[in-house]
Amino acid sequence: MATTFTLELGNKPNRSGKYAVYIRITQNRKLKRLKTSIEVKRQSDFNQKAKQDNWIRQSEPNHKKWNEVLTSEIEKAKQVYRELKTDGLATPGMIALTIKDEGNTSSFLQYARERTQQIYKEGGIRNWKKYNGFCNKLQDFLTDNNGRQQDLTFAELSPSLLSKFKDYLHTLHNEREPDKMLHPNTIALNLRIFKTIVNRAIEIDRLIKPEKNPFLSFRYQTVKTTKAKLTDAEIEAIKQLELEDGSRIWDSRNFFLFSYYCAGIRAGDFIQLRWANITPEGRLIYQMGKNHKKRDMILVQPARDILNLYRKADSNPTDYIFPLLSNDEPFAKAVTQEQKDTLSPRLKQKLMEQVSSKTSIINNGLKKIREMAGIEKPLTFHISRHSFSNKAKNMGIADGKIKNILAHSSLKVTENYMGDFDTSETDKVLTSMFEKENPQLEQIKAFLKGLTPEQRRSLLE
Repeated sequence: MATTFTLELGNKPNRSGKYAVYIRITQNRKLKRLKTSIEVKRQSDFNQKAKQDNWIRQSEPNHKKWNEVLTSEIEKAKQVYRELKTDGLATPGMIALTIKDEGNTSSFLQYARERTQQIYKEGGIRNWKKYNGFCNKLQDFLTDNNGRQQDLTFAELSPSLLSKFKDYLHTLHNEREPDKMLHPNTIALNLRIFKTIVNRAIEIDRLIKPEKNPFLSFRYQTVKTTKAKLTDAEIEAIKQLELEDGSRIWDSRNFFLFSYYCAGIRAGDFIQLRWANITPEGRLIYQMGKNHKKRDMILVQPARDILNLYRKADSNPTDYIFPLLSNDEPFAKAVTQEQKDTLSPRLKQKLMEQVSSKTSIINNGLKKIREMAGIEKPLTFHISRHSFSNKAKNMGIADGKIKNILAHSSLKVTENYMGDFDTSETDKVLTSMFEKENPQLEQIKAFLKGLTPEQRRSLLE
């Protein structure tokens, strides 16, 4: 009962317009076709009568790699046949079933692209951008020196391949700062995305057996980074700069200081603030876009002073506070975070691109401010967050309270247990940190301090 293994090409193109190559397993007139990981664009690229394992013709740029893959997959089928034969189970159907059970040979890169597109359709634009960057890097890694695109099947995933990909990432330059290489933490982020996609293929789509997970024996790690933060003296130097009212650099300073006075509000949230986020009682209430957590805090006097610079008599509650985004944009109709979550992927992407563009404009202004103030540290909008936490720490405020104000995710368990944090603690911290910087308040304190007890009683009366 002879069993033969040959290759044949599918006679119809699939959804992507390609023709799949199949292993044809024949035994005692019984036939089973097993799909391989290889697909060709043209039927003429496949030679069914080929000798010496040259089924894919040289007209296909990947012919050498794909012929090696086909040879490997046929040998795998024969090996499964030999193992099943000893138990009398070597039927074409059992061979095919065993191979499918041991590991999927479809394209991992294509699977990663499909997952990335799914994230986009779900509205996860921030993650979509990261996943898309990973896919592009993986695709470049799989491109040979002649510019020919190689494929990567699930069967080829291994700790060795992960190690080679990691080494490749270390050769890449930073897109924003071409004179620098990729940061180790950026490399770790790409490997973490890789791992997440593999885990999904294992747990959700059942494309890999858990014990075949290449990350089981592969390790990578992040490095600790020093967070740049400004001292009180450096903050004061920024405040004392003489800048032209209404200029872009003047705006950048106001934006930075407002974030600083509001416990380091993130750029994405700051740019999208509306007048409706300011309550009549002088509080700032908004929902964070990154993790959807609610922030509710008192607006200290320096922050209120900055708001007054941008307040107009005809401002509507739904208008953006700061002159960065247009109220006429289609995405501007989504005011609350809940409404933003229901925007189409196209509008979410446009909003993200606008926020990214405006953040760059602010940071360009802060770069000039840094030079004018003689500050040697990096200065970006996000540094306001680090600077706030540094000032709070230096004032002896407990770490737990600082994490509370910053709404860090590390207190997720605490939040679930306690519910919403008591905003009075946040108010006390902000007031103690910044209200003393109000010149009018300081003058009143100095005036009262200079009065005699009799004069104070007379004033109170």
